[in-house]
Amino acid sequence: MSINNKIVSINNSVLSADSVSLCYGHFNLTHPGHLRYLQHAKTLADKLVVAIISDKELDEDSFGHHFSEEERAESVINLQIVDYVVILNETTLDDLIDAIKPKALVLGKEFEQKQPKKISLAISTANKEGSVKFHAGEVHYFNSNLLYRNVSDIESSNRNKLNSICKDYNINVNNLEDRLNNFSNSKLVVIGDTIVDNYVACDALGMSAEAPVLVVKELENREFIGGAAIVASHVAALGAKCHYISVVGEDEQSNMVSKSLIEQGIYADLIVDTSRPTTYKTRYMVENQKLFRVSRIKDHKISEEIEQKIISKITALAPDINGILVSDFVYGVITQNILDTISNLSKQFDIKLYGDLQCSSQVGRVSKFNGFDLITPTEKESRIALDDDESGIEWVATTLLKNTNSKNMLMKLGSDGFIAYSKNLIDRQDFPALSVNPVDVTGAGDSLFAVMSVSLSSGANLIEASVIGTCMASLAVKDIGNTPITNDRLNQYIYEVLH
Repeated sequence: MSINNKIVSINNSVLSADSVSLCYGHFNLTHPGHLRYLQHAKTLADKLVVAIISDKELDEDSFGHHFSEEERAESVINLQIVDYVVILNETTLDDLIDAIKPKALVLGKEFEQKQPKKISLAISTANKEGSVKFHAGEVHYFNSNLLYRNVSDIESSNRNKLNSICKDYNINVNNLEDRLNNFSNSKLVVIGDTIVDNYVACDALGMSAEAPVLVVKELENREFIGGAAIVASHVAALGAKCHYISVVGEDEQSNMVSKSLIEQGIYADLIVDTSRPTTYKTRYMVENQKLFRVSRIKDHKISEEIEQKIISKITALAPDINGILVSDFVYGVITQNILDTISNLSKQFDIKLYGDLQCSSQVGRVSKFNGFDLITPTEKESRIALDDDESGIEWVATTLLKNTNSKNMLMKLGSDGFIAYSKNLIDRQDFPALSVNPVDVTGAGDSLFAVMSVSLSSGANLIEASVIGTCMASLAVKDIGNTPITNDRLNQYIYEVLH
Protein backbone atom coordinates (compact mmCIF):
# COMPACT_ATOMS: atom_id res chain seq x y z
CA MET A 1 0.00 0.00 0.00
CA SER A 2 1.36 3.45 -0.95
CA ILE A 3 2.03 6.16 1.59
CA ASN A 4 -0.80 8.34 0.30
CA ASN A 5 -3.28 5.47 0.76
CA LYS A 6 -2.24 5.10 4.38
CA ILE A 7 -2.99 8.77 5.23
CA VAL A 8 -6.77 8.59 5.48
CA SER A 9 -9.82 10.60 6.56
CA ILE A 10 -12.10 9.90 9.51
CA ASN A 11 -14.75 8.38 7.20
CA ASN A 12 -12.47 5.78 5.63
CA SER A 13 -13.97 2.34 6.28
CA VAL A 14 -10.55 0.73 6.79
CA LEU A 15 -10.27 2.43 10.17
CA SER A 16 -13.12 0.45 11.67
CA ALA A 17 -12.57 -2.81 9.82
CA ASP A 18 -10.24 -4.21 12.46
CA SER A 19 -9.52 -3.70 16.13
CA VAL A 20 -7.25 -0.70 16.35
CA SER A 21 -5.04 1.12 18.80
CA LEU A 22 -5.10 4.90 18.50
CA CYS A 23 -2.15 7.16 19.32
CA TYR A 24 -2.16 10.96 19.37
CA GLY A 25 0.48 13.70 19.16
CA HIS A 26 2.25 16.32 17.06
CA PHE A 27 5.28 14.12 16.20
CA ASN A 28 7.29 17.15 15.18
CA LEU A 29 10.45 15.12 15.05
CA THR A 30 10.24 11.38 15.61
CA HIS A 31 12.75 10.02 18.12
CA PRO A 32 13.35 6.74 20.03
CA GLY A 33 10.75 7.68 22.63
CA HIS A 34 8.10 7.87 19.91
CA LEU A 35 9.11 4.43 18.65
CA ARG A 36 8.71 2.82 22.07
CA TYR A 37 5.37 4.58 22.50
CA LEU A 38 4.08 3.34 19.14
CA GLN A 39 5.49 -0.16 19.59
CA HIS A 40 3.62 -0.50 22.86
CA ALA A 41 0.37 0.66 21.26
CA LYS A 42 0.82 -1.82 18.41
CA THR A 43 0.77 -4.74 20.85
CA LEU A 44 -2.73 -3.83 22.05
CA ALA A 45 -4.67 -4.35 18.80
CA ASP A 46 -4.49 -5.62 15.23
CA LYS A 47 -3.91 -2.23 13.63
CA LEU A 48 -2.19 0.98 14.73
CA VAL A 49 -3.71 4.36 13.84
CA VAL A 50 -1.93 7.63 14.62
CA ALA A 51 -3.79 10.93 14.94
CA ILE A 52 -1.61 13.92 13.99
CA ILE A 53 -2.35 17.34 15.49
CA SER A 54 -3.04 19.90 12.74
CA ASP A 55 -0.88 22.92 11.92
CA LYS A 56 -3.71 25.22 12.97
CA GLU A 57 -3.92 23.72 16.46
CA LEU A 58 -0.16 23.83 16.96
CA ASP A 59 -0.08 27.48 15.90
CA GLU A 60 -2.90 28.30 18.33
CA ASP A 61 -1.04 26.54 21.14
CA SER A 62 2.13 28.61 20.44
CA PHE A 63 4.10 25.46 19.69
CA GLY A 64 6.65 27.49 17.76
CA HIS A 65 8.35 26.38 14.58
CA HIS A 66 7.27 22.97 13.41
CA PHE A 67 7.19 20.75 10.37
CA SER A 68 3.95 20.91 8.36
CA GLU A 69 1.17 18.47 9.15
CA GLU A 70 1.84 16.67 5.85
CA GLU A 71 5.55 16.31 6.64
CA ARG A 72 4.80 15.05 10.15
CA ALA A 73 2.24 12.58 8.83
CA GLU A 74 4.68 11.30 6.23
CA SER A 75 7.45 10.78 8.81
CA VAL A 76 5.08 8.69 10.96
CA ILE A 77 3.51 6.64 8.16
CA ASN A 78 6.99 5.63 6.98
CA LEU A 79 7.34 3.66 10.20
CA GLN A 80 6.55 0.04 9.43
CA ILE A 81 4.51 -0.49 12.59
CA VAL A 82 2.03 2.29 11.72
CA ASP A 83 -0.95 1.19 9.60
CA TYR A 84 -2.85 4.46 9.10
CA VAL A 85 -2.50 8.17 9.88
CA VAL A 86 -5.31 10.71 10.33
CA ILE A 87 -4.53 14.43 10.31
CA LEU A 88 -6.88 16.22 12.72
CA ASN A 89 -7.45 19.27 10.48
CA GLU A 90 -11.15 18.63 9.79
CA THR A 91 -12.12 16.69 12.86
CA THR A 92 -11.40 16.38 16.57
CA LEU A 93 -9.77 13.57 18.47
CA ASP A 94 -13.08 12.93 20.22
CA ASP A 95 -14.95 12.61 16.93
CA LEU A 96 -12.29 10.25 15.57
CA ILE A 97 -12.62 8.02 18.63
CA ASP A 98 -16.39 8.01 18.28
CA ALA A 99 -16.10 7.02 14.61
CA ILE A 100 -13.51 4.21 14.80
CA LYS A 101 -14.12 3.01 18.38
CA PRO A 102 -10.54 1.99 19.12
CA LYS A 103 -9.82 -1.01 21.31
CA ALA A 104 -7.26 1.16 23.09
CA LEU A 105 -6.48 4.89 23.16
CA VAL A 106 -2.79 5.25 24.00
CA LEU A 107 -1.67 8.67 25.22
CA GLY A 108 1.64 10.08 26.35
CA LYS A 109 2.42 9.74 30.04
CA GLU A 110 2.22 13.52 30.41
CA PHE A 111 -1.57 13.32 30.02
CA GLU A 112 -2.02 10.95 32.94
CA GLN A 113 -2.00 13.73 35.53
CA LYS A 114 -2.59 16.85 33.43
CA GLN A 115 -5.54 16.63 31.02
CA PRO A 116 -6.68 19.58 28.89
CA LYS A 117 -10.39 19.67 28.15
CA LYS A 118 -10.00 18.06 24.69
CA ILE A 119 -7.98 15.18 26.17
CA SER A 120 -10.40 14.67 29.05
CA LEU A 121 -13.31 14.49 26.57
CA ALA A 122 -11.40 12.02 24.38
CA ILE A 123 -10.62 9.79 27.37
CA SER A 124 -14.27 9.79 28.40
CA THR A 125 -15.36 8.74 24.90
CA ALA A 126 -12.67 6.06 24.58
CA ASN A 127 -13.57 4.49 27.93
CA LYS A 128 -17.12 3.77 26.73
CA GLU A 129 -16.11 0.89 24.46
CA GLY A 130 -12.40 0.43 24.97
CA SER A 131 -9.56 1.28 27.30
CA VAL A 132 -7.15 4.16 27.83
CA LYS A 133 -3.44 3.56 28.34
CA PHE A 134 -0.62 5.96 29.15
CA HIS A 135 2.88 5.38 27.85
CA ALA A 136 5.87 7.43 26.85
CA GLY A 137 9.49 7.00 25.94
CA GLU A 138 12.61 9.06 26.52
CA VAL A 139 12.76 12.80 26.40
CA HIS A 140 13.63 14.45 23.11
CA TYR A 141 17.21 13.97 22.01
CA PHE A 142 17.18 16.92 19.65
CA ASN A 143 15.30 20.18 19.49
CA SER A 144 13.97 20.68 15.97
CA ASN A 145 13.75 24.42 16.63
CA LEU A 146 17.51 24.52 16.07
CA LEU A 147 16.87 23.74 12.43
CA TYR A 148 15.04 27.01 11.97
CA ARG A 149 16.10 29.45 14.65
CA ASN A 150 19.31 31.03 15.87
CA VAL A 151 20.56 30.90 19.44
CA SER A 152 19.28 34.38 20.26
CA ASP A 153 15.74 33.50 19.17
CA ILE A 154 15.68 30.30 21.21
CA GLU A 155 17.01 32.01 24.33
CA SER A 156 14.44 34.78 23.92
CA SER A 157 11.69 32.18 23.61
CA ASN A 158 12.91 30.40 26.75
CA ARG A 159 12.97 33.67 28.67
CA ASN A 160 9.37 34.23 27.62
CA LYS A 161 8.49 30.74 28.89
CA LEU A 162 10.05 31.54 32.27
CA ASN A 163 8.15 34.82 32.43
CA SER A 164 4.92 32.96 31.67
CA ILE A 165 5.61 30.53 34.52
CA CYS A 166 6.14 33.45 36.89
CA LYS A 167 2.86 35.00 35.75
CA ASP A 168 0.99 31.71 36.27
CA TYR A 169 2.29 31.43 39.85
CA ASN A 170 2.09 35.17 40.70
CA ILE A 171 5.85 35.50 41.05
CA ASN A 172 7.57 38.82 40.35
CA VAL A 173 11.01 40.36 40.69
CA ASN A 174 10.20 41.82 44.10
CA ASN A 175 9.16 38.40 45.43
CA LEU A 176 12.43 36.88 44.29
CA GLU A 177 14.52 39.76 45.58
CA ASP A 178 12.97 39.22 49.01
CA ARG A 179 13.91 35.56 48.82
CA LEU A 180 17.51 36.38 47.94
CA ASN A 181 17.68 38.85 50.83
CA ASN A 182 16.64 36.04 53.18
CA PHE A 183 19.59 33.86 52.13
CA SER A 184 21.73 35.32 54.91
CA ASN A 185 19.43 33.73 57.50
CA SER A 186 20.32 30.18 56.38
CA LYS A 187 22.92 28.10 58.22
CA LEU A 188 23.97 25.13 56.12
CA VAL A 189 26.41 22.24 56.17
CA VAL A 190 27.79 20.88 52.91
CA ILE A 191 29.29 17.40 52.93
CA GLY A 192 30.72 15.40 50.05
CA ASP A 193 33.62 14.68 47.74
CA THR A 194 36.25 17.36 47.15
CA ILE A 195 37.51 17.77 43.59
CA VAL A 196 40.11 20.09 42.09
CA ASP A 197 39.37 20.98 38.47
CA ASN A 198 42.39 21.85 36.33
CA TYR A 199 41.85 23.60 32.98
CA VAL A 200 44.69 23.57 30.47
CA ALA A 201 44.27 26.03 27.60
CA CYS A 202 46.05 24.76 24.50
CA ASP A 203 46.87 25.76 20.96
CA ALA A 204 46.35 22.99 18.39
CA LEU A 205 49.51 22.46 16.31
CA GLY A 206 48.29 19.61 14.12
CA MET A 207 48.84 15.87 13.86
CA SER A 208 51.98 14.15 15.03
CA ALA A 209 54.31 12.76 12.35
CA GLU A 210 55.01 9.74 14.57
CA ALA A 211 51.40 8.60 15.15
CA PRO A 212 47.81 9.72 14.47
CA VAL A 213 47.79 11.89 17.57
CA LEU A 214 46.75 15.53 17.92
CA VAL A 215 49.61 17.73 19.09
CA VAL A 216 48.85 20.77 21.26
CA LYS A 217 50.92 23.45 22.98
CA GLU A 218 50.03 24.42 26.53
CA LEU A 219 49.22 28.12 26.87
CA GLU A 220 47.76 28.50 30.35
CA ASN A 221 46.97 26.33 33.33
CA ARG A 222 44.33 27.21 35.95
CA GLU A 223 42.91 25.35 38.95
CA PHE A 224 39.41 25.63 40.45
CA ILE A 225 37.90 23.93 43.46
CA GLY A 226 35.11 21.57 42.43
CA GLY A 227 32.83 18.78 43.58
CA ALA A 228 31.17 19.39 46.92
CA ALA A 229 33.67 22.19 47.61
CA ILE A 230 32.26 24.37 44.83
CA VAL A 231 28.76 23.70 46.15
CA ALA A 232 29.94 25.15 49.46
CA SER A 233 31.46 28.09 47.59
CA HIS A 234 28.17 28.80 45.84
CA VAL A 235 26.29 28.61 49.15
CA ALA A 236 28.65 31.11 50.76
CA ALA A 237 28.70 33.45 47.74
CA LEU A 238 24.89 33.55 47.82
CA GLY A 239 25.09 34.92 51.37
CA ALA A 240 24.24 31.87 53.48
CA LYS A 241 26.44 30.72 56.36
CA CYS A 242 28.28 27.57 55.33
CA HIS A 243 30.30 24.84 57.05
CA TYR A 244 32.08 22.36 54.80
CA ILE A 245 33.01 18.75 55.69
CA SER A 246 35.03 16.54 53.36
CA VAL A 247 37.94 14.15 52.94
CA VAL A 248 41.14 15.12 51.11
CA GLY A 249 44.57 13.71 50.47
CA GLU A 250 47.84 14.71 52.03
CA ASP A 251 48.95 16.76 49.06
CA GLU A 252 49.36 20.18 47.48
CA GLN A 253 45.79 20.19 46.13
CA SER A 254 44.28 19.87 49.61
CA ASN A 255 46.25 22.95 50.69
CA MET A 256 44.89 24.83 47.69
CA VAL A 257 41.32 23.85 48.61
CA SER A 258 41.79 24.86 52.26
CA LYS A 259 43.21 28.25 51.31
CA SER A 260 40.45 28.95 48.82
CA LEU A 261 37.69 28.09 51.29
CA ILE A 262 39.23 30.26 54.03
CA GLU A 263 39.39 33.20 51.61
CA GLN A 264 35.67 32.76 50.96
CA GLY A 265 34.79 32.78 54.65
CA ILE A 266 33.87 29.09 54.71
CA TYR A 267 34.80 27.12 57.81
CA ALA A 268 35.99 23.73 56.60
CA ASP A 269 36.74 20.42 58.27
CA LEU A 270 39.02 18.74 55.73
CA ILE A 271 39.85 15.30 57.08
CA VAL A 272 43.09 13.89 55.66
CA ASP A 273 43.03 10.36 54.29
CA THR A 274 46.57 9.24 53.49
CA SER A 275 45.24 6.32 51.42
CA ARG A 276 43.95 8.58 48.65
CA PRO A 277 45.01 11.77 46.85
CA THR A 278 42.64 14.70 46.50
CA THR A 279 40.56 13.98 43.41
CA TYR A 280 42.07 15.89 40.48
CA LYS A 281 40.50 16.32 37.03
CA THR A 282 42.43 17.93 34.18
CA ARG A 283 40.56 19.19 31.12
CA TYR A 284 42.54 20.04 27.98
CA MET A 285 40.88 22.74 25.88
CA VAL A 286 41.39 24.39 22.50
CA GLU A 287 39.39 27.58 21.87
CA ASN A 288 36.88 26.76 24.62
CA GLN A 289 36.32 23.25 23.25
CA LYS A 290 37.21 20.31 25.49
CA LEU A 291 39.56 17.81 23.86
CA PHE A 292 39.57 15.25 26.67
CA ARG A 293 39.77 14.88 30.46
CA VAL A 294 42.26 13.03 32.66
CA SER A 295 41.06 12.12 36.16
CA ARG A 296 43.14 11.11 39.21
CA ILE A 297 40.69 9.32 41.48
CA LYS A 298 40.74 6.85 44.35
CA ASP A 299 37.14 5.92 45.12
CA HIS A 300 37.37 3.28 47.82
CA LYS A 301 35.22 3.63 50.93
CA ILE A 302 36.62 5.74 53.75
CA SER A 303 37.80 3.98 56.90
CA GLU A 304 35.59 3.58 59.97
CA GLU A 305 37.86 6.02 61.82
CA ILE A 306 37.37 8.78 59.25
CA GLU A 307 33.67 7.96 59.00
CA GLN A 308 33.28 8.43 62.75
CA LYS A 309 35.13 11.78 62.60
CA ILE A 310 32.62 13.01 60.02
CA ILE A 311 29.66 11.75 62.06
CA SER A 312 30.98 13.48 65.18
CA LYS A 313 31.41 16.81 63.38
CA ILE A 314 27.91 16.71 61.86
CA THR A 315 26.37 15.75 65.19
CA ALA A 316 28.09 18.65 66.93
CA LEU A 317 26.86 21.15 64.33
CA ALA A 318 23.28 19.84 64.08
CA PRO A 319 21.59 21.95 66.83
CA ASP A 320 22.64 25.21 65.14
CA ILE A 321 21.88 24.56 61.45
CA ASN A 322 18.75 24.37 59.30
CA GLY A 323 19.98 22.41 56.30
CA ILE A 324 22.48 19.74 55.17
CA LEU A 325 23.57 19.44 51.54
CA VAL A 326 24.95 16.05 50.50
CA SER A 327 26.99 16.33 47.30
CA ASP A 328 27.94 12.76 46.45
CA PHE A 329 30.22 11.94 43.50
CA VAL A 330 30.39 8.30 44.65
CA TYR A 331 34.07 8.49 45.55
CA GLY A 332 33.64 6.80 48.92
CA VAL A 333 33.00 9.72 51.31
CA ILE A 334 29.22 9.40 51.70
CA THR A 335 28.59 6.13 53.50
CA GLN A 336 25.31 4.59 54.63
CA ASN A 337 26.21 5.26 58.28
CA ILE A 338 26.65 8.96 57.48
CA LEU A 339 23.31 9.05 55.67
CA ASP A 340 21.59 7.30 58.58
CA THR A 341 23.13 9.82 60.98
CA ILE A 342 21.96 12.90 59.11
CA SER A 343 18.51 11.34 58.69
CA ASN A 344 18.20 10.91 62.46
CA LEU A 345 19.58 14.41 63.11
CA SER A 346 17.10 15.84 60.63
CA LYS A 347 14.18 14.42 62.59
CA GLN A 348 15.64 15.43 65.95
CA PHE A 349 16.50 19.05 65.06
CA ASP A 350 14.12 19.74 62.14
CA ILE A 351 16.95 20.02 59.59
CA LYS A 352 16.15 20.05 55.88
CA LEU A 353 18.08 17.56 53.76
CA TYR A 354 19.19 18.10 50.16
CA GLY A 355 20.81 15.42 48.05
CA ASP A 356 22.70 15.49 44.78
CA LEU A 357 24.39 12.39 43.37
CA GLN A 358 26.56 12.58 40.28
CA CYS A 359 27.46 9.33 38.61
CA SER A 360 27.91 8.13 35.06
CA SER A 361 27.79 4.42 35.86
CA GLN A 362 25.71 1.85 37.71
CA VAL A 363 27.79 2.29 40.88
CA GLY A 364 25.85 5.07 42.57
CA ARG A 365 22.10 5.27 43.10
CA VAL A 366 20.17 8.39 44.03
CA SER A 367 17.59 6.17 45.76
CA LYS A 368 19.92 6.03 48.77
CA PHE A 369 18.65 9.54 49.62
CA ASN A 370 15.52 8.61 51.55
CA GLY A 371 13.15 11.16 53.04
CA PHE A 372 15.08 14.17 51.70
CA ASP A 373 13.50 17.57 51.15
CA LEU A 374 15.06 17.76 47.69
CA ILE A 375 16.90 15.44 45.32
CA THR A 376 18.28 16.57 41.95
CA PRO A 377 18.98 13.59 39.66
CA THR A 378 19.52 13.59 35.92
CA GLU A 379 17.30 11.38 33.79
CA LYS A 380 20.11 8.80 33.54
CA GLU A 381 20.67 8.75 37.30
CA SER A 382 16.92 8.30 37.81
CA ARG A 383 16.77 5.37 35.40
CA ILE A 384 19.80 3.73 37.07
CA ALA A 385 18.06 3.99 40.44
CA LEU A 386 14.97 2.23 39.08
CA ASP A 387 16.74 -0.19 36.70
CA ASP A 388 14.44 1.13 33.97
CA ASP A 389 15.53 2.17 30.48
CA GLU A 390 12.15 1.89 28.78
CA SER A 391 9.42 3.68 30.71
CA GLY A 392 8.37 7.24 30.06
CA ILE A 393 10.11 10.00 31.91
CA GLU A 394 6.94 10.99 33.79
CA TRP A 395 6.59 7.49 35.22
CA VAL A 396 10.29 7.41 36.09
CA ALA A 397 10.12 10.75 37.89
CA THR A 398 6.96 10.11 39.88
CA THR A 399 8.07 6.59 40.80
CA LEU A 400 11.46 7.81 42.04
CA LEU A 401 9.81 10.60 44.01
CA LYS A 402 7.57 8.02 45.69
CA ASN A 403 10.26 5.37 46.24
CA THR A 404 12.67 7.83 47.87
CA ASN A 405 9.93 9.43 49.96
CA SER A 406 11.27 12.82 48.82
CA LYS A 407 9.30 16.01 49.30
CA ASN A 408 10.65 17.64 46.12
CA MET A 409 12.67 16.60 43.10
CA LEU A 410 14.30 18.21 40.09
CA MET A 411 14.72 16.01 37.05
CA LYS A 412 17.70 17.57 35.24
CA LEU A 413 17.51 17.34 31.45
CA GLY A 414 20.69 19.09 30.35
CA SER A 415 20.05 21.50 27.47
CA ASP A 416 16.29 20.98 27.92
CA GLY A 417 16.36 22.50 31.43
CA PHE A 418 14.68 20.58 34.24
CA ILE A 419 11.29 19.49 35.56
CA ALA A 420 10.24 20.26 39.13
CA TYR A 421 8.12 17.70 40.99
CA SER A 422 6.63 17.94 44.46
CA LYS A 423 4.35 15.90 46.67
CA ASN A 424 2.51 19.16 47.34
CA LEU A 425 1.93 19.95 43.64
CA ILE A 426 -0.74 18.29 41.54
CA ASP A 427 1.21 19.02 38.36
CA ARG A 428 4.89 19.08 37.66
CA GLN A 429 6.40 22.19 36.14
CA ASP A 430 8.91 22.41 33.29
CA PHE A 431 11.69 25.01 33.45
CA PRO A 432 13.66 25.90 30.30
CA ALA A 433 17.40 26.33 29.93
CA LEU A 434 18.08 30.03 29.41
CA SER A 435 21.54 29.50 27.87
CA VAL A 436 21.34 27.16 24.87
CA ASN A 437 24.95 27.70 23.75
CA PRO A 438 26.93 27.26 26.99
CA VAL A 439 30.64 27.96 27.30
CA ASP A 440 31.22 25.32 30.00
CA VAL A 441 28.50 23.10 31.53
CA THR A 442 30.75 21.74 34.28
CA GLY A 443 29.24 23.82 37.08
CA ALA A 444 25.59 23.94 36.07
CA GLY A 445 24.41 21.08 38.28
CA ASP A 446 26.44 22.20 41.30
CA SER A 447 25.18 25.78 41.10
CA LEU A 448 21.58 24.64 40.64
CA PHE A 449 21.80 22.30 43.62
CA ALA A 450 23.32 25.00 45.82
CA VAL A 451 20.82 27.75 45.05
CA MET A 452 17.82 25.41 45.26
CA SER A 453 18.95 24.30 48.71
CA VAL A 454 19.60 27.83 49.94
CA SER A 455 16.28 29.05 48.51
CA LEU A 456 14.21 26.31 50.13
CA SER A 457 16.04 26.80 53.45
CA SER A 458 15.26 30.52 53.26
CA GLY A 459 11.50 30.07 52.91
CA ALA A 460 11.01 29.91 49.13
CA ASN A 461 8.54 27.40 47.73
CA LEU A 462 9.56 24.94 45.01
CA ILE A 463 8.44 27.10 42.08
CA GLU A 464 10.13 30.25 43.42
CA ALA A 465 13.31 28.27 44.07
CA SER A 466 13.16 26.76 40.57
CA VAL A 467 12.88 30.18 38.91
CA ILE A 468 15.93 31.31 40.88
CA GLY A 469 17.68 28.03 40.01
CA THR A 470 16.99 28.46 36.29
CA CYS A 471 18.72 31.83 36.35
CA MET A 472 21.59 30.52 38.49
CA ALA A 473 22.33 27.62 36.12
CA SER A 474 22.30 29.98 33.15
CA LEU A 475 24.95 32.16 34.77
CA ALA A 476 27.08 29.15 35.70
CA VAL A 477 27.54 27.99 32.09
CA LYS A 478 28.61 31.38 30.78
CA ASP A 479 32.19 31.14 32.09
CA ILE A 480 35.05 28.65 31.84
CA GLY A 481 35.56 26.82 35.11
CA ASN A 482 33.31 26.26 38.06
CA THR A 483 33.25 29.64 39.79
CA PRO A 484 30.93 30.90 42.57
CA ILE A 485 27.94 33.08 41.62
CA THR A 486 27.38 35.95 44.04
CA ASN A 487 24.00 37.01 45.38
CA ASP A 488 24.29 40.43 43.72
CA ARG A 489 25.16 38.96 40.32
CA LEU A 490 22.26 36.53 40.53
CA ASN A 491 19.85 39.25 41.63
CA GLN A 492 20.87 41.47 38.70
CA TYR A 493 20.45 38.61 36.21
CA ILE A 494 16.99 37.74 37.54
CA TYR A 495 16.02 41.38 37.05
CA GLU A 496 17.27 41.29 33.45
CA VAL A 497 15.45 38.05 32.62
CA LEU A 498 12.10 38.96 34.16
CA HIS A 499 11.88 42.50 32.76
